[in-house]
Amino acid sequence: MINVTAARRARRQGLELNIAPLIDMVFILLIFFLVTTSFVRETGVEVERPTAQNASTQDSATLLIAITRENRIVIENRTVESGAVRVHVERAMAENPDGTVVIVADRGSSTGTAVAVLDACKLAGANNVALAAAEGSQ
Repeated sequence: MINVTAARRARRQGLELNIAPLIDMVFILLIFFLVTTSFVRETGVEVERPTAQNASTQDSATLLIAITRENRIVIENRTVESGAVRVHVERAMAENPDGTVVIVADRGSSTGTAVAVLDACKLAGANNVALAAAEGSQ
């Protein structure tokens, strides 16, 4: 015969789903992907780089400085004046003295602006300053 009381008791208790192990696995996967992901730093503006036949790949940069076609200087997604470049580079060099500053100048930008930015980087104490170019023939 069917035990009605036992059947009712089983329905009342219900099933429990322990999601603690699932949450632990999600956090472990999140940490794994954060540790193994490499973040690409961008200048924040679209720049058409000039080409160079002997361009080499730079591993990483402490500070990226973009010079647009309109000769705007952009550091960390903010437009700055040429006089403020030195302050930004000094701050970056204080955080990482062996860091590299990469100047990403547009093909149509003024050489004078690029030289002024390069000069400000050197005056700020940056020993490693590179000018970005695309690989290829001119």
